[in-house]
Amino acid sequence: MTEERALKDCAPMPVQVIRRSRDRSISAKRVAQDARHLLRALGEAGAELTVTLVDDEAIRRLNRDYRRKDRPTDVLAFAMREGVRVPGDEAMLGDVVISLETAARQAREHDTAVAEEVRTLLIHGVLHLLGYDHERSAAEARRMRAEERELRTALARWKPKK
Repeated sequence: MTEERALKDCAPMPVQVIRRSRDRSISAKRVAQDARHLLRALGEAGAELTVTLVDDEAIRRLNRDYRRKDRPTDVLAFAMREGVRVPGDEAMLGDVVISLETAARQAREHDTAVAEEVRTLLIHGVLHLLGYDHERSAAEARRMRAEERELRTALARWKPKK
């Protein structure tokens, strides 16, 4: 069976995108498509993932409450595969929260499209859900950056359905 055929035979992946930002410049449908393709590329086709698009104030509160850093950040990841597990929760990957305001600022700084910056943040957040942690060590940071580059390339080759 070809890889393409195997992917078609997989059950639809439970990816949910929630918009909690007034910014409508980013397509929630496109973020969901990117997330599904990303999960396939990572061998996590059946994983459950929620992506929430927020503003700086919302992500600042989350960053303060969960990381004790009282400032906005670009992306936060809340993994469901850590700690004590419950039988039957194997598919639950977690939540990625992306600040569209910070993504827009970073896109201007990197001279790239906001949608591309959101895609980069999605990749970064999902890798955190899978246990990658660039803050752990320089070697881990290099490993994570290399994986991010590979995944960006894979997503760039993919043509989304309109």
